[in-house]
Amino acid sequence: MKIYSVLALVLLSLFGLGSLQATEATGLAALKSGKHFAMMRHALAPGFSDPANFELRDCSTQRNLSKEGFAQAARIGERFRKAGIEKAQVITSQWCRCIDTAKTLEIGTPQELPAINSFFETPERRTRQTEELKQWLAKQDLSKPLVLVAHQVNMTALTGAYPASGEIFIIERGEAGEFTVTDKIQTE
Repeated sequence: MKIYSVLALVLLSLFGLGSLQATEATGLAALKSGKHFAMMRHALAPGFSDPANFELRDCSTQRNLSKEGFAQAARIGERFRKAGIEKAQVITSQWCRCIDTAKTLEIGTPQELPAINSFFETPERRTRQTEELKQWLAKQDLSKPLVLVAHQVNMTALTGAYPASGEIFIIERGEAGEFTVTDKIQTE
């Protein structure tokens, strides 16, 4: 009787794993639909917030990716490529941890977009930046994959959902200008 229980658990595990892989492949495939884009939180960067001496163009004053963060970003890039997303328009916050994540994905040359800079320390910028992002997104051609590398605060402000480090949201841009998370891909 025990062997049947073990076999059932193994089959359930395999079936569950297949479902997760199918969901990820389906989610990433949506980036070719003309209606979806990906928005991901930067990879692992230990700590909380940024130091008091933070300067935008000086990475030594910022919270940065750890070795594991760089490795995580490389694995995420590989997942995009395995799903057939070898080239994408990659848009990033101007924070070093986002730029480094975007570069390490190796799926496109990152371009900076101030509308997805963190406003964690300046919450009064939330509404203005989120509106700027929505306006920018409304003008984008989604017939080719678009990947944004941002911060938790930006993703939460746009979608209402809270991402983990490196988590990818597949977001549908609706005809009326609404943005709906259609899939969440955890990467760790």
